[in-house]
Amino acid sequence: MADEKLEIDMVASVHYTGTLPKNNEVFDSSEGRDPLTFLVGHKQMIPGFEREMIGATVGERREFTLVPEDAYGMPSDEHVVKVARGEFGDIELVAGMTLMSDSGPFTVKEVNDDEVTADFNHKLAGESLTFSVEVVELRSASETELTHGHVHGPGGAHH
Repeated sequence: MADEKLEIDMVASVHYTGTLPKNNEVFDSSEGRDPLTFLVGHKQMIPGFEREMIGATVGERREFTLVPEDAYGMPSDEHVVKVARGEFGDIELVAGMTLMSDSGPFTVKEVNDDEVTADFNHKLAGESLTFSVEVVELRSASETELTHGHVHGPGGAHH
């Protein structure tokens, strides 16, 4: 319906561009891709993003800046760990590279013969983020989507 507003338990499709306000660098965008589709209110998006988009209608564009606490939080020393160098096998490790683990992505901070310092903080932790977002489509979520806590594509679940 044309008068539907983005609210909890709806499926929203949006086009967006995210920039760092400190230098206007684009860190992510749906430009040239399919819109981003998510189930509103089910922790699929950073907290401030959904809060700023609640009430938006199809065709509406909103621009907003989120402080780190409403985005990826502040970096924490708890997310920086030392791992035995041997755990990485023959991988040629270089400080600054990003690797994937069972716990998610991490950045290699330091490497020596015995250990590797791995930083599991999100790359955008500590950053304010500016978004320009246009609502492309809104629909009510199905019972299955609500039960599973995520959007299902055409033809059902794609797990």
